[in-house]
Amino acid sequence: MVTVGIIPNPASGKDIRRLIAHGSVFDNQEKVNIVRRVMLGLQSAGVDNVIIMPDYFGIGRRALDGVQLKMAADILEMSIEANQDDSTRAAGMMREMGVGAVVTLGGDGTNRAVAKEIGDVPMMPISTGTNNVFPQMIEGTLAGMAAGIVAGKLLPLNETAQRQLRLDVMRDGELIDIALVDVVVSDDIFIGSRAIWDMTKVRELVLTRASPSNIGLSSVGGSLFCPRLDRQHGVYIQIGDGDSLVELTAPIAPGLVETMHVTKFRLLEIGMSVPVHVKPSILALDGEREVKVAAGDDIHVALTNHGPYVIDTHRTMDAAARHGLLRRMKTPEISSTRCLLCTLGVCQDPPLQCLIEEN
Repeated sequence: MVTVGIIPNPASGKDIRRLIAHGSVFDNQEKVNIVRRVMLGLQSAGVDNVIIMPDYFGIGRRALDGVQLKMAADILEMSIEANQDDSTRAAGMMREMGVGAVVTLGGDGTNRAVAKEIGDVPMMPISTGTNNVFPQMIEGTLAGMAAGIVAGKLLPLNETAQRQLRLDVMRDGELIDIALVDVVVSDDIFIGSRAIWDMTKVRELVLTRASPSNIGLSSVGGSLFCPRLDRQHGVYIQIGDGDSLVELTAPIAPGLVETMHVTKFRLLEIGMSVPVHVKPSILALDGEREVKVAAGDDIHVALTNHGPYVIDTHRTMDAAARHGLLRRMKTPEISSTRCLLCTLGVCQDPPLQCLIEEN
């Protein structure tokens, strides 16, 4: 039986950046609609069962009330605390249940919470948050189809998903937390509203991604390096007020573009770690303040390749079409698994399978 989990975050897309910047509020009713479309996509890909995390708004329950399904679908039996720990616990429970994939609805913070317990289960992250670097802006039907194909093991994992980098936060050599996109060292000493938006407080950045076309703190690395970071490196950046090596401009939140002074930077390879120099301080993980650093703490941030597998919707659907998973030929003269463009003699990039058949 092919089972897929869905973890929707009702709180994503609603933090303080709606007040201090110009971020849009992502309505929970739209998340209900997305979950419906995801389920219909999953069903079309042959999924037998869907399990949805419960939440205080009832996204899963409302989605099930408004759609007719042939496959089984139910709400995961768990207590909820209405915080990010719900997503972490749900991911662990779904992994133990043997789901073939997990679809998430949220931002970077939601996916960080899920990644803590998801293990090697492939993720399909749908963007419904604020600074969305990790999740994808993808239509729910396509996300469901791709997740269903991966969950059913209809294609090799190396054609559909890629393991991501991860930042491990270590205190005295022990892992205390993780981030998927960025660790930010702020000279604030209070958690407060969690979201990071005041760049005058930011002193150090560690990034797994750096692109000038991202919104959020990963755009700082993108503005520094050109054009984008590869999958084997991270970035460490120090930011100061005085003399600097580089002055750069980056969009750190919707409608909020800041200028900052870089005093030091370096590329990181997998396995390398950097110490946190500013103490006392607060560490923000994927945009949310989480870890308090005391004056005597020994804190390091390590770049690892222990992140989750993330499904690439475009690669998965392309591979599904290439392997004939989306069609059934009615004539025996044409193979359902052969590239139709190769059959017609007009394929510009014939896959290996076609070349083998022709020889």
